[in-house]
Amino acid sequence: MVLSQFRKKKTAESLGPIDELKISGAENVEGASVKVLGSGCAKCNQLEAATVAALEQLGMDTTIDHVRDFAQIASYGVMSTPALVVDGKVVSYGKVLKTEEVVAILKKIRG
Repeated sequence: MVLSQFRKKKTAESLGPIDELKISGAENVEGASVKVLGSGCAKCNQLEAATVAALEQLGMDTTIDHVRDFAQIASYGVMSTPALVVDGKVVSYGKVLKTEEVVAILKKIRG
């Protein structure tokens, strides 16, 4: 594979079928696990802020964990941060998502 293919920015749309990301349970997604993976750099903090805004916009009462430990980040298979993880699944990495993009991803996951 060409190195540039590894650096390509990924989002939920480019990762494949979103069906596997659906939250088990009914309509309510309160308590869904949301994590931002990154060292705490400006881009990671921007993704965290966009995610907080998206959750507020959707009325979801979910705590966001910001994982800064590289070993934990690598355990998700992520080598390019920032990354967004919902219910244990990486839905975006290597890109700062806008609030609208996070809202769209969460709506697709919600079903």
